[in-house]
Amino acid sequence: MDPTYDPQKVEAKWQKRWEADRLFDAEPDPSRRKYYVLEMLPYPSGDIHMGHVRNYSIGDALARYMWMKGYNVLHPIGWDSFGLPAENAAIKHQRPPAEFTFAYIARMREQLKRLGVSYDWRREVTTCLPEYYRWNQWFFLKMYERGLAYRKKSRVNWCPECETVLANVQVVDGCCWRHEETPVVEKELEQWFLKITDYAERLLEDMKELVRWPERVLTMQQNWIGKSKGTEVDFRIVELDLPLRIFTTRVDTIFGCTAVLVAPEHPVVEKMIAASKDPEALRREVDRIKSSAVRARVEVNQVKDGAPTGFTARNPYNDEIVPIWLANFVLMEYGTGALMAVPAHDQRDFEFCTAFNLPIRTVIVPKDSEPQVKLEAAFTDYGKLVNSGPYTGLTSERAIERMTKDAEADGFGRGTVQYRIKDWGISRQRYWGTPIPMVYCDACGIVPVRESDLPVLLPENVRLTGTGQSPLASVPEFVSTACPKCNGPARRETDTMDTFVDSSWYFYRYTDPRIDTSPINQEAVKYWFPVDQYIGGIEHAILHLIYMRFFTKVMKDIGLVEFSEPVARLFTQGMVIKDGA
Repeated sequence: MDPTYDPQKVEAKWQKRWEADRLFDAEPDPSRRKYYVLEMLPYPSGDIHMGHVRNYSIGDALARYMWMKGYNVLHPIGWDSFGLPAENAAIKHQRPPAEFTFAYIARMREQLKRLGVSYDWRREVTTCLPEYYRWNQWFFLKMYERGLAYRKKSRVNWCPECETVLANVQVVDGCCWRHEETPVVEKELEQWFLKITDYAERLLEDMKELVRWPERVLTMQQNWIGKSKGTEVDFRIVELDLPLRIFTTRVDTIFGCTAVLVAPEHPVVEKMIAASKDPEALRREVDRIKSSAVRARVEVNQVKDGAPTGFTARNPYNDEIVPIWLANFVLMEYGTGALMAVPAHDQRDFEFCTAFNLPIRTVIVPKDSEPQVKLEAAFTDYGKLVNSGPYTGLTSERAIERMTKDAEADGFGRGTVQYRIKDWGISRQRYWGTPIPMVYCDACGIVPVRESDLPVLLPENVRLTGTGQSPLASVPEFVSTACPKCNGPARRETDTMDTFVDSSWYFYRYTDPRIDTSPINQEAVKYWFPVDQYIGGIEHAILHLIYMRFFTKVMKDIGLVEFSEPVARLFTQGMVIKDGA
């Protein structure tokens, strides 16, 4: 017996034997207990790294263990192959992104095979191939039919130098990542959205099924969905005699309101500018705060900034007149785009009002103590009301209930539930993604592509510059088409889909990657699902892991699956850090 271990010789021998014996091939077998183990599919970026090895080694060890216990194990792999990195490489080297992508896939496939990971390679899925992204388009059409896909104007980060949209991660210190001296501005563009907000309550309620998910992930998802019970209250802009609605979860603190803060994009701001004594000066402040708001949206520690509008609002609870300020941390995407500043009982308001010398008034104190003479920080707990008119002496809980009822009775407010999560914007002004299957007809308006005409193919040999409009808009033979409704001349949508669409359902496709009559084989899904063990990074907790849950609920509603949650157990494996933490 040779006392030395020659990995090149020994491993190659056994890997060849495994492949010849089709050891890792899996087929449904109702007579056997099944086990579906899955690692998050990789982006083909060139070479596998230690993070990949850690992730896939965990799945491999588990798959082999379950085989030894007698389970029928499904252990597949695929490639999350659309996306910005390949497009950026293509722009830099002036070569098609498909060329980079398929070369990287071939390299990483060989490396994973050399590691001996126990995949059923027959089930390999590649999301940038038409036979896959055809079904992304099919899902979009089904959501459009149900009112879950819609188009509206939305603010985006815009680089004036590139003349293109930037993702939040491409905004560095308020400037474009390519042009470090060019401030990013906000611009409104028509965008496509998926109505994930219709599923917010189900996403929360169904967490009770996720008993084998890490508590940290569930907490992150709960916070991201952000269900808030509160009160909408209509202040009134004195100078314009117009209502200004705010949302608050702490109406018990409203007697401590010393200002109303509005987002610079709030529709009422334009009316203020039109009625202002110095409209040019107010416009400059609005533009300045808008620019600052771009940074506030992408930088956690961005300094809070604001400016007075010269207008005031009347508090309906006590008729007090308070100033209206612009603030860079108030966003139209959250709540109503306006909020009441209660600096004594909200730390963010405390910092803002301290910076701008706005009054700070205590209206809540601990139930068994007197208020501090001078606050060093906001008191944010529930307590007992003081300086609050007829509500003085009530506990916060009782006051919230009574004050909300009074607002409803007097017609200036109502109790409501809001969610932090917003609808999923899937439009990308990029080339390397799934074309959105919609056309624009002057006679018929927005018209969906017929299912029988899918896939809408991504054209080849498109010149990529990284500037200007969506690359597909510069391809006349792609843009020009016939209207599916009237057969007249029409224009194709030139945006592509967010690549998170690709990864929201790929694990279903593994059960039958060759089926061409449906996105999934329902019988195979019934056998293999749910995924018994999913392995991946916690950084995906509030995007991929929410989007895949949303997709499954839509699939249930359209009759593709019978369950609400696709993954029984989740393991977040942590990161490999060079030289240690």
